[in-house]
Amino acid sequence: MMPDFAAVRAAAARIAGVAHRTPVVSSRTLDRIAGAQVFLKCENLQRMGAFKFRGAYNALASLSPDAASRGVVAFSSGNHAQGVAYAAHLLGLAATIVMPSDAPAGKVEATRGYGARIVFYDRATEDRDAIARRLAGETGATVVPPYDDAAIVAGAGTATLELLDETGSLDAIVVNVGGGGLLSGTCIAAHGMDAGIEVWGVEPEAGDDFKRSLAKGERVKIPVPQTIADGQQTQSPGALTFAIAKERCAGIVTVADDEIREAMRFAFERLKLVVEPSGAGGVAAVMHGRLPKRYARIGIILTGGNVDAARFAALLA
Repeated sequence: MMPDFAAVRAAAARIAGVAHRTPVVSSRTLDRIAGAQVFLKCENLQRMGAFKFRGAYNALASLSPDAASRGVVAFSSGNHAQGVAYAAHLLGLAATIVMPSDAPAGKVEATRGYGARIVFYDRATEDRDAIARRLAGETGATVVPPYDDAAIVAGAGTATLELLDETGSLDAIVVNVGGGGLLSGTCIAAHGMDAGIEVWGVEPEAGDDFKRSLAKGERVKIPVPQTIADGQQTQSPGALTFAIAKERCAGIVTVADDEIREAMRFAFERLKLVVEPSGAGGVAAVMHGRLPKRYARIGIILTGGNVDAARFAALLA
């Protein structure tokens, strides 16, 4: 199903009072660097530490009573895993999460702490989608994909509704891109409120599958990206998310890992915010002039803050 603006509105009603309405902050220093007013939507302060909670809760709360009774299966390197696990905990559902064996330890422990069963796989040699569907077939559980799902996309778009409600219209909104759930949800939400807003995605240089796909006009697959942005180690866009982005997205830009580190440091030192590598790409893109110069008002969604203290310190050392 192709989600629309009404689906985003419905998701916003469904998660109201459950998901945090995260703050929007600004920085005069970032404004000066960007040559524009910049507004940062702090989804690093969302429940379980990332925007992924929005889509996960929306998807699980939309299940029929019969489907809910049989539980859910998800696959993720971290934030979607935690989002589904926590949403399942709140709704009283059983959850099994398929995670790569090299997933950050903090994200694994948080997922387990929410009560989910974890099944590990080898990111380089095994197909997480196939494993999840096999597990679901054994139990009758519902597979909840990390991005290629209408309810996930609609839930992700609710962050943009809140952003625009607080800031008023913007010239551009910048989001980090993995499989494209947030990118496509942002496009739908933004254009539902103002068709003139341009939505840009940001990928790590090593993981530019979405950028390549848009340039070619069809989805392409790349090897597992070697980047510090673990939440953006996707190999190909989703079918649904690519279709939406192809029609609505202004473009994709890339940033280097060192630029991501610099953005993390800036957020920590200037804004007193902890942002994980996969959440800092938008700030990096603005700081390093990746966007067109025509924008006067820019929104950025800080997508997550799930990074443990030791890794955070090592990345910035």
